[in-house]
Amino acid sequence: MEDHELTSYLAALAPETSPESTGTGKRFGEAQVYQLRMNLVASAQLRELAEQRGTSPQALARDWVLERLSWEAQAASDQRRHFKDDDNGTLSTDQHVFNQDWNAKP
Repeated sequence: MEDHELTSYLAALAPETSPESTGTGKRFGEAQVYQLRMNLVASAQLRELAEQRGTSPQALARDWVLERLSWEAQAASDQRRHFKDDDNGTLSTDQHVFNQDWNAKP
């Protein structure tokens, strides 16, 4: 005999069939969820800063990570642009080219 109450309870605990569902029916597309483990002092500091800014610790941490990713992408772009040779579009580095004529006087 099937226990309808147990079946209903287990169905409520089962994951959504759609991987793009938050469980509330709202979709979040291709977002990835990460867990962040912090010590108690850092966690308290994050909560305090979030409260001062009127946001949640999760939203503040997410914003900081996204800002850092943007900064890293910009720094990488600047680095590539720094090595770009404007004359012919090739990459240049700070390599030194030695004179192949070893006997030549400077």
